[in-house]
Amino acid sequence: MSRAEPTYPAVPRPLWTFGLLRSELVTTLRRWRTLVLLAVLAAVPVLIGIAVRIETGGGGDADRGGGGPAFIAQITNNGLFLVFTALAATLPFFLPLVVGVIAGDAVAGEAGAGTLRYLLVAPAGRTRLLLTKYATVLAFCLLATLVVAVSALAVGALLFPLGEVTTISGTRIGFGEGLLRALLIALAVAASLIGVAALGLFVSTLTNSGIAAMATTVGLLITVQILDQIPQLHAIQPYLFSHYWLSFADLLRDPVLWDDLRHNLGLQAVYAAVFGTAAWARFTTKDITA
Repeated sequence: MSRAEPTYPAVPRPLWTFGLLRSELVTTLRRWRTLVLLAVLAAVPVLIGIAVRIETGGGGDADRGGGGPAFIAQITNNGLFLVFTALAATLPFFLPLVVGVIAGDAVAGEAGAGTLRYLLVAPAGRTRLLLTKYATVLAFCLLATLVVAVSALAVGALLFPLGEVTTISGTRIGFGEGLLRALLIALAVAASLIGVAALGLFVSTLTNSGIAAMATTVGLLITVQILDQIPQLHAIQPYLFSHYWLSFADLLRDPVLWDDLRHNLGLQAVYAAVFGTAAWARFTTKDITA
């Protein structure tokens, strides 16, 4: 009688991770909620562009009312500034809001729908699944930011002239370099959402209700934004994940000022490490019943 060969547990292959990531991305992007959120983001530059066009008649000062985001006065002279204005308008609330919704639903939504157990049956492991969820949220951060930027660029090109860009420092750069600066700004804005993504993922591991996780994440986002506006709390504000969000404007200086940009990226990395570790500790020890 031949001796039976010993069996070993299957080891997840890297291709499984890529397959799982692809599946997560497709599932996330096919949801009606995701499509509606992206449509709302794409509509913001359209509304800003139309409002500026109506207000100025295609010429003059777009900031005659004395308000609005930085760069808005330059839109009528160069439609590329609509990209900077739209990102400045959406970063404090709209972009973090949609990222908070997606991140908050990442794990809790699966648990609430009863599909989390089935995902864990596959040979991916909890750590790989959590990393895939976070990578999906980060990919959505980039996609959401690019949706705003591309929509703004298209509307700006349709409604206003394009040409050389006047930097905040007063120097002029070519349109090609201006486009490159716009891309770098979009990447900086997407990177600014890393901390929110990690926070939302951590909250998502604490509950089996996707709605509760999304509401909690958005509530924390609003709370941090309020704390960042109270002068008496200036001592803690540099440690809030939203404090350096608008530092992307330094990419429009000549030369570029990197200090606040580095502070922002470093702060986002800290939040990602802290809340990412907390999410991993919670998820890998959580009793999955749904």
